[in-house]
Amino acid sequence: MWFFYFNVGLTYLTIGVAAAVFFYFVLKKPVLGKFWGALIVGLIGSFLGGLVDQLFGGVIKYLAEFNNGTVNVFAAAGISMFMLWLLSKASYPR
Repeated sequence: MWFFYFNVGLTYLTIGVAAAVFFYFVLKKPVLGKFWGALIVGLIGSFLGGLVDQLFGGVIKYLAEFNNGTVNVFAAAGISMFMLWLLSKASYPR
């Protein structure tokens, strides 16, 4: 059973890191704390996305099922990117 939770946590961790790398290096958005700030917010966002998936799973279930239906990638990636966008806007307003 521990492998199941380890696998889910590792998936969310990977999504958070990928979101931070995409947001900071590809989109080149200014973020408070530079890459480390983006990484922390991306990780928090991916785990919050997993929480949103658990709470509203029936609504977004049809979007995607990854890892044999245990992790919804779109919820984790979406919330992670949204939180990074919020951090970018709060860090450097126009």
